[in-house]
Amino acid sequence: MNRKMWTALTMAATTAALAACSMFSNTYPEKHPADGSQTIEAPEKPGFFGRLFGSDPQPATQEAKTGLAVNAYLWRASLDTLAFMPLASADPFGGVIITDWYSPAESPKERFKMSVYIMDRTLRADSLRVSVFRQAQAPSGTWVDAAVDQKTAVEMENAILTRAREMRSANVAAQKN
Repeated sequence: MNRKMWTALTMAATTAALAACSMFSNTYPEKHPADGSQTIEAPEKPGFFGRLFGSDPQPATQEAKTGLAVNAYLWRASLDTLAFMPLASADPFGGVIITDWYSPAESPKERFKMSVYIMDRTLRADSLRVSVFRQAQAPSGTWVDAAVDQKTAVEMENAILTRAREMRSANVAAQKN
């Protein structure tokens, strides 16, 4: 292969690679005050091959427009409600909050851990799931899994939902003023 042909192929490949990079959009989340959810708009430009062959951009589907599938009020209310426990991880995009083990001062021989799952963008009871784990300290000093009353998880869910509704009401009232 001669040098001119190699240079032309290299320039064509570089141009194609740079053009392909421009198909990604740099849009950021917008807050929607009605339900506290966030969305990210889909790119309006066609991709590289769409521009190359002159096709129109595909209409964006609802799945393509949705960025975060988490209700912001439920997210903030969950963090507020679990503020007394140390956090192990929090994923706002997946809607998962996991606490580290926490021992109440009144019962140091038992500890609790919670996982909160926010599964929808709506502020409803079925959008939220709380799992509670409990361990008790054995006489040998090791921690052993113990049973948890199912009401504990329901009470935590109710506390989070109540706090989320309070936050939403306060936001709606502030927007009216």
